[in-house]
Amino acid sequence: MVKPGDFPKDFIWGASTASYQIEGAHDEDGRAPSIWDAFCREPGRIDNGDTGDVACDHYHRYREDVGLMRQLGLDAYRFSFSWSRVLPEGKGQPNEAGLDFYDRLTDRLLENGIAPWACLYHWDLPLALHEAGKGWTSREIAPLFADYATLMADRLGDRITHWATFNEPNVFAMFGYKMGIHAPGIRDYDLYRDMVHGVNLAHGSAIQALRDALPASAQLGVVPNMQPCLPRHDTDPDRLAAARLDAWWNRAFADPMILGKYDPIVSAALGDRIRPGDEKLINQRLDWFGLNHYSPLYATADDGPAGYRWANPPADSEITLMGWNASPEGFRDILIETAERYGLPIFVTENGVADLAEPDAQGRVKDDVRIDFIDRYLAALLEARAVGADVRGYFVWSLLDNFEWAKGYTTRFGVTHVDFETLKRTPKDSFHWLAGLTGKHG
Repeated sequence: MVKPGDFPKDFIWGASTASYQIEGAHDEDGRAPSIWDAFCREPGRIDNGDTGDVACDHYHRYREDVGLMRQLGLDAYRFSFSWSRVLPEGKGQPNEAGLDFYDRLTDRLLENGIAPWACLYHWDLPLALHEAGKGWTSREIAPLFADYATLMADRLGDRITHWATFNEPNVFAMFGYKMGIHAPGIRDYDLYRDMVHGVNLAHGSAIQALRDALPASAQLGVVPNMQPCLPRHDTDPDRLAAARLDAWWNRAFADPMILGKYDPIVSAALGDRIRPGDEKLINQRLDWFGLNHYSPLYATADDGPAGYRWANPPADSEITLMGWNASPEGFRDILIETAERYGLPIFVTENGVADLAEPDAQGRVKDDVRIDFIDRYLAALLEARAVGADVRGYFVWSLLDNFEWAKGYTTRFGVTHVDFETLKRTPKDSFHWLAGLTGKHG
């Protein structure tokens, strides 16, 4: 197993969460609905009809949760702001109560020696913007997102040094606007392409706004989900399908954001959506790359406009509870590839595995599956570092069991068990194992 001494002393140990997945307090203190509040209320969208109305009640229990972070020995905590908590209409008059919450959370983290890493957007677009036609499919979203970025930077920039614009833009684009399985539940290839470009424009605009509002020492990044895209069968059509999936999944955002140019497959599909000057706006200087990863993806040929469709992993794959195949070697490979392609310091900002572990009669939560998974993936991370990949930190997904999007509360990713009836927190075996690995409690 990996040991504390295997990692450099300045390696960052962290955990990640997202506002809608943990905060709850969905209608308290001036917060307005997001697209996920609306999506959860559409019958059949979420397993068991679950919602994020209460989730982990982090809004009221953040002090306890920061205490868990300290016990875990974290250097940093990556969380997201709820846009509709601080700007209920997505624009206009800020909600002071919402801003106050992030003040309190930030201060509590710093008091406990934990660096706050802020993400502006983790999938919960204010419903008001979406309903007004000013969501991600509109170019009008870019200046609105920049205004939101300025608001948060002005409020917290004296205390937060690490900022990201988006969490997994590739995921919320494809799942929310092409496949329709996440909010806002759209299945439209034209709107999907509008949305990809809209998000990229918003990123560039927000980075400009953050640079203007934050101290020069601020560290700005973005957090794509990066996964090897493999052909399901060893045939030329499936290899082409995998290349197309790779272009849309791994390149559609990171390439224009960091390299200043869309991948040719994506560029051809976007066509005249890309106006003169757009790629220059999108391509703003970044300081770090947040890489989320869980498994490889598989593609097979398809006659549809995208030229590919998703395929199940090979029959002999090691499959996790989410139906994803565990592949530490795939993690190693995507770390190396990303480091070489983009040339930025990498922080693994999400990685983990789902399980169903519950407390036993003594109150212990044995989640050996998670310990084994994280151990093997950290070993793969070390292999990537050994050949030159500049990987500087690891943030486990997630600190808490939480609302897992369309899966509701049917799967658990946390190193801390949450009883969703009582909201009691119970550190799992993986929590204690990871606490030893950080070197602060070992």
